[in-house]
Amino acid sequence: MSNQEIIERYYRAHKDELLVFVSARMYHSVEAEDLVQEAFLRMLSGNRPVCEETMGSLAYTLCRHLLIDWHRRRHVHADVEHELMRTATETDSAETILSVREITEQLERGLARLPEGCRETYRLHIYGGLQAKDICEQTGEKYKAVEYRLGLARKQVRNYLRHIS
Repeated sequence: MSNQEIIERYYRAHKDELLVFVSARMYHSVEAEDLVQEAFLRMLSGNRPVCEETMGSLAYTLCRHLLIDWHRRRHVHADVEHELMRTATETDSAETILSVREITEQLERGLARLPEGCRETYRLHIYGGLQAKDICEQTGEKYKAVEYRLGLARKQVRNYLRHIS
């Protein structure tokens, strides 16, 4: 029996059971079903062989890891939101806008010193919010090349910003 058949059979038989497991840990969030589906999609897209005896353990472990990631993102989001609310009340909005504009100008000056490939990769990362994997897919370049350019760009921009402050 193929991996896909094993995973599909397990999904049909135990989807509701996993949904209860995940929902209880997400405070009955509507995202629980998405998380369970994500777990099965990852199993289907994986190249590792699975067997029926360990399928349950694999499914629960993957759901648990996705839950941990979900909680981390939720807490980081709450912390950032709290910090933004705190700083928004402490500073005048005109000052904040001016500060952001100044920082962006300094960043662009630092980017101007980079080679063209590094500059474009870093812009996609900073302004586009793309990770190295996403940049690879968009540009068609190799992952290691993108990762190298991002590291080089980060280092050079960090050094530039450190020297001007």
